[in-house]
This record gives sequence, C-alpha cells and structure tokens, in this order.
Amino acid sequence: MRADVRDSPEPAPAKAGERLPKELAAQGIDTMQGANRYLAEHYRGAFNEEFAVPAAEPGTAFVPFIGPGLADIVCEHHERTVNRDNCVSFEGKRLQIPAQVHRCHFIKARVRVHRYPGGRLAVFHGPRKLAEYEPDGSLVSELAPVSVRARAGGAR
Repeated sequence: MRADVRDSPEPAPAKAGERLPKELAAQGIDTMQGANRYLAEHYRGAFNEEFAVPAAEPGTAFVPFIGPGLADIVCEHHERTVNRDNCVSFEGKRLQIPAQVHRCHFIKARVRVHRYPGGRLAVFHGPRKLAEYEPDGSLVSELAPVSVRARAGGAR
C-alpha cells in the first residue's frame, strides 16, 4: 500500500459487500422485498453513477456464438461403454451403432450418449457423432459416411 494512502487519517473506502448491509439497516429495511425495492430504486443508480466508466470505443462487446451447436452443449450427457454386440445400453434401450468408415467397431470404447430436450438421442465417440436415434431407440438415419478419399483431400 502506498505510504500516502496508508498514513491518511480517512478510513479506506468500504467494499460494496460491507457497505450494503449497513446501508439497508440504516434505512430500516429487514425484508427481501424491501431490499430488492431499495436496490432498484436507490442503490443501483447511485452505484452506477459512482463506479461506471465510459466505454473505450463505441459498439457492443457481444459477438455471435460460432462454435458447435448449442444443443450438444446444453443437452444431457451420459457416458457408456459399448457392448460386445456394438450396441450401447441406455435406460433399457439398445442403441445399435451403424457401420463406420473410419473404424470397424466400437466394442469396449467409451462413448457419450446425448439426450436432447425433445427426447432424441445421439451417440458420440470423441467429437464424432456416430448416430442419431428417436426417443424409443430406433435409428433416425445413418449419417453420411466420409470416404477415405474425401478425408484425404479428394481424388487424385
């Protein structure tokens, strides 16, 4: 701490977390509704006036989300091990993993089952979606396999 601040006769400014309960008590507020009303009508405006800093440049800091589908992030994730019949057991359903170009089978592999809000299911191995299923466990459609040639950069 700087010497001029340390030796100042004035007390250090109180933190908002220490100041607010004292301020509410001084106003005779002892209910949650009263505190919320006080925050909205008095405290928030005064706080913003005291601590707000103008933006360094015009515009907004918000940018559109360009990552993977949000549905795959916010859905339920369940880890499973693939059975010896290349199926995943999930809540009494057997989810058959269709044939894949990049791997013969997934026996004993750890996979993730995603359950989406509508009840649909999908099985993932790492970032790769292997299949999608209806809520009853029936295969929706086989995902289009990527040929070895297409992955390698096309025909030569």
